[in-house]
Amino acid sequence: MDWTESLPSNIQQAIKEVDQQIKPQIAAMNQRLDNNQAKVLAAFRAQQVAESHLHGSTGYGSFDEGRDTLDKVYAQVFGCQAALVRPQFVSGTHTIAVGLYGCLKPGQKLLYITGKPYDTLQEVIGLTGNQIGSLKEYGVQFQYQPLTDQGAVDFQNLTQTLKTFQPDVIAIQRSRGYEVRPSYTIAQIKTMINFVKQISPQAIIFVDNCYGEFSEEQEPTEVGADLIAGSLFKNAGAGIATTGGYLAGRSDLIERAAIRLTAPGIGSHEGATGNYLRGMIEGFFLAPQATANAIKGAIFAAALLEKLGFEVTPKWNEPRTDLIQTIILKSPEKMVQFARAIQKYSPIDSFVTPEASPMDGYEDPIVMAAGTFVEGSTIELSADGPVRPPYAIYLQGGLTYAHVRIAVAHACADILQ
Repeated sequence: MDWTESLPSNIQQAIKEVDQQIKPQIAAMNQRLDNNQAKVLAAFRAQQVAESHLHGSTGYGSFDEGRDTLDKVYAQVFGCQAALVRPQFVSGTHTIAVGLYGCLKPGQKLLYITGKPYDTLQEVIGLTGNQIGSLKEYGVQFQYQPLTDQGAVDFQNLTQTLKTFQPDVIAIQRSRGYEVRPSYTIAQIKTMINFVKQISPQAIIFVDNCYGEFSEEQEPTEVGADLIAGSLFKNAGAGIATTGGYLAGRSDLIERAAIRLTAPGIGSHEGATGNYLRGMIEGFFLAPQATANAIKGAIFAAALLEKLGFEVTPKWNEPRTDLIQTIILKSPEKMVQFARAIQKYSPIDSFVTPEASPMDGYEDPIVMAAGTFVEGSTIELSADGPVRPPYAIYLQGGLTYAHVRIAVAHACADILQ
């Protein structure tokens, strides 16, 4: 039985046309997968990952060889000096916050050059919320450089900002977050880093790498970033890791972040991994495959939705540097309808009906479809977004390419009824 038989005939025909249309992009993604998988395998072999490393530790975790080996694997894959991979990181936002607190002292300055940070980080910085424990409360000064109308870094005005503000940490948000602007490729991030280093050579370059790992064949640390952060709920955990995050970069910055996560005198030397280590190690090995599946699904979704008359970004044939596919639906009702369809075609909680509702860290109601094995896992197929103009929903993840195809096709059928 052909899985498309239950779909309207116009969508069946569109799928056949799209499958032919995107063949070159899918082939290129498969080649990227092979190269990234070889890179990860080389690190596992070089660091001599052993069966004994899979079992984790308890108590203080003082002599956790598996944890320390995984740190070295991450550092080798990301082409940097050190890494901190821990189940104690509760989210990507927490991981980024620990990295920023490690880099910044009271009175120092943080500059985002990729526009205003996304909602949850605004509370970390102190732009929104009650500011308790925020960087602002600790005396860190903050500024962001608005983007151009095209969503690009405003290099023309950035020169003056760097000279007058004199930041100690310069932050780059790789992914679009809940914005319609494009995500930034590694080549673009390299250009940003080279530009700011010429004017502010002593500044620390921090990159929020969430959603980006293994979407290209290089990471920001390989083109000059001093520190990057990511979540194991996303690419690096492959839907296998059930919690955690990572920081990777310069060894001195990693240790400062580790001290913020634990305490002075402890740093990176303690922290039990319990029953989490096997999933963290296996998840990282599978991360290139999971990421490639998700991106192939995003390419398919972009092509199909565009063929059916919807506005999408990026388009099916544009470069990919993260998981996120933005679908501009121009209607709060269609946002909810699309989310409900994705939830309906999820393996977990398919019977649940998503509703737009308030969520901690966000100013607007959020509608979210996430029938995932790991709560909040965005490497698994999900669709969410704040209910605000232009009423865009953000499709992301997909552990298998086939699942994305099935769910997206049925979501298209639902919103076209």
